[in-house]
Amino acid sequence: MNQVLAVLRKELLDGLRDRRSVVSALLFPLLAPMMVTFMLNIQAERKRESMDMEIPIVNAVRAPDLVNWIERSGFTVVDGPENPEEAVREGELDFVFVVPEDFAEDFAEGKTAEIELVHDGTKKDASASIGRARGLIQSYSRNLGTLRLIARGVSPQIALPVKIEDVDAASAREKAAHFMSFILVYVIMAAFMAGMNLAIDSTAGERERSSFEPLLVNPVTRLALALGKWLAAVVFSATGIALTLGSLVFALQQASLQELGINLTFSVPVIAGVLFTALPLAFFASGMQMLVSSFARSFKEAQTYVSLLIVIPIIPTVFVILYSLNNEWWMAPIPVLSQQLLLTEILGGEPGPIISYFVSGLSSFALGLLSVWVTARLFAREKIIFGR
Repeated sequence: MNQVLAVLRKELLDGLRDRRSVVSALLFPLLAPMMVTFMLNIQAERKRESMDMEIPIVNAVRAPDLVNWIERSGFTVVDGPENPEEAVREGELDFVFVVPEDFAEDFAEGKTAEIELVHDGTKKDASASIGRARGLIQSYSRNLGTLRLIARGVSPQIALPVKIEDVDAASAREKAAHFMSFILVYVIMAAFMAGMNLAIDSTAGERERSSFEPLLVNPVTRLALALGKWLAAVVFSATGIALTLGSLVFALQQASLQELGINLTFSVPVIAGVLFTALPLAFFASGMQMLVSSFARSFKEAQTYVSLLIVIPIIPTVFVILYSLNNEWWMAPIPVLSQQLLLTEILGGEPGPIISYFVSGLSSFALGLLSVWVTARLFAREKIIFGR
């Protein structure tokens, strides 16, 4: 243990002196909250714009009742451009309603009167306003259909023989947690990003600087050497996780979550639970990065190999989002996947059994330790030591 602590102290000092390692540990926790806040505020801004927007209509005089309905709904109707399609393509307007020439005739005869909605389906930033505008016309159509049935002495309920009443078993907090599941990726990715440079530098970097051979001459076992290097990378990785979580909590408190209908509370137990769940990933990520870097001959080559490990936290997140996986007992030993599901449960206010957290953390630690043991065995090979 004294040997491990000596190596750990040496690697931590070297890591703190290395600007690349320090920047790697601090850059991601600073960038992640900025990206999250920017995305959420953009969504909130689009929602606000969709609630307070002008409705451009070409030939509005052909549909006076529709115009009155829109204005009574709190929106302003403006004259549409002469060339609606060009105006939408050029980005001058998000959408334009065009009232055809036969609209008034069809409307007077009780037929289905069509109205054109000109928009650009490739512009995602206009989806909120387009959806709001489409909803206005649909609401007008439903109300008009009801009035027509009443005028003919027919109950509107006849046109609706079956009505669906939604009963959502999920709480508002659980739905918010699933909606915000992409944010959990930043906490998980911090485990792979913060300690990456130190893990690479302590293996491939040592070999490239030709300082690996003198290091092995010291009376320190290969396993103690690998453990010390591993724990130093774990410290950087765990620090990155904690900083990322803290900065994300601060950023989310500044974001307009209420405007998006998101109800999330970041109490001390929730933050502690997220931290307790995510920290074991530092052992797994650092161990895997050291093992992969041991096969590289240079720092740049190791960066190429280790960058492929970033795919590990992305794949489970995609599965969780696309398939809405439930936390099953066999998922607990799977690193990253188990943490992703457990973190979603914590944010949703429905944490699972405590044994799931211990199994998840123990599995990540064990796999990281196994990687270190394999790395220590590799340190005994001449090809690994000399890099040729």
